[in-house]
Amino acid sequence: MTDKKQKAITEEKKTILSPKIDVIFQILFGEVGSERITKDFLSSILEEPIEEINLDENIVLRREYLKGKMGIVDVLAKINEKEYCHIEMQIGETNHIKERLLYYWARRYTKTIKESEEYQALKRTISILITDFEVKGLEDLEMHSKWKIIEENGKKHVLTDDLELHIMELPKVEKMQETKENSKLLKWLKFLENPESEEVEIYMKENVNMKEARTKLEGISEDARMQRIAELREKAILDEKEAKYTGYMNGLEEGRKDGKELGLKEGRQEGRQESIEQIVRKMKKAKFSMDTIKEITGLTEEEIEKIE
Repeated sequence: MTDKKQKAITEEKKTILSPKIDVIFQILFGEVGSERITKDFLSSILEEPIEEINLDENIVLRREYLKGKMGIVDVLAKINEKEYCHIEMQIGETNHIKERLLYYWARRYTKTIKESEEYQALKRTISILITDFEVKGLEDLEMHSKWKIIEENGKKHVLTDDLELHIMELPKVEKMQETKENSKLLKWLKFLENPESEEVEIYMKENVNMKEARTKLEGISEDARMQRIAELREKAILDEKEAKYTGYMNGLEEGRKDGKELGLKEGRQEGRQESIEQIVRKMKKAKFSMDTIKEITGLTEEEIEKIE
């Protein structure tokens, strides 16, 4: 085999890791040295100029953690020397994602002031969430929604600029028509979706920062250790999804059986209530989380606590 053919085969086998995997996203946009990439990406989201960006406050990113997020935000950036912005990439669908976003915002916001300082020292804090699923309750909104605190009646004044939340849902990207307003952001989100697509190849000719991101991603993808970490992260996410689905189906099947048996004796409504209570008891015994029990049964936390 000639060297030319061997090179062609080697290049053909190369695969680029998905930038949607949280550990890869972290390194791509949060590692010191990624300032130009992250600055360009953030400016497309915020639609405002970013003069300076600092990534020094991020944790050491190239580390092997395989299960869960451990409460660590994917990327933290200080912009224009006075504002904080953090970005989270979420692949697996999870409960209470909106509350989680607010939690991250609040935790970061309180850290912008020292104990001896006055409240006016608090700094504008921006939380950005990118999801690989459609967020419940936002079905009618476009791929990028921006949130602030506003007065509900009258002129709808903004209470403060200190709070700013952005949510981007990747499944909605293909549904969007490119406009002058969303063009730059749409291209970056398509990069996240598929950095090897023909569209992205064209975008890279127009945007040197996206080209730099692709080059860095290729370098990360050639690292055997990072390949292993990415593989294990994907497996952990799939295992989590499978566990939730299995628990749901088992609970549903048990509910059907119990409901059918009790329904023959006491009627459909009583049978349904009893079957739900039995499901709750079994799930409690199996140490299911309160959020999971609520999601599967449709009961409130108070109703669940009453069942012993």
